[in-house]
Amino acid sequence: MVRALCRRFYVLMDSLPAAAATRAAHPPSLANAEEKLYEYLTGWLGGSPLYTDKYGHPRLRMRHFVAPIGRAEVEGWLLCFHQAWGEIVPPSPLATAILDKIDALGWHMINKPENGDG
Repeated sequence: MVRALCRRFYVLMDSLPAAAATRAAHPPSLANAEEKLYEYLTGWLGGSPLYTDKYGHPRLRMRHFVAPIGRAEVEGWLLCFHQAWGEIVPPSPLATAILDKIDALGWHMINKPENGDG
């Protein structure tokens, strides 16, 4: 299920006009990002710690400083994630709780000021 979620997420990112800012923050090939998301989510959701075994502590915000992330990038990322999640994961209170945590994580990733924010 996690593999299918990650695959669908990046297909959406590559094709949805509303995710253009998010897509632009990624390299031409999304294969590496898809694999890392799969590894991260597998561990984050309680499975094998694939990501931490390979790369150490995720330090997600720090690792994403290489790409400017603002409101548009987060909104596009969350749009793709929510759509992929809705297509792959059956609705449940747990699924809703997980999405709430994903939303908080997404907004935590902002690392560039918006216009007028100095």
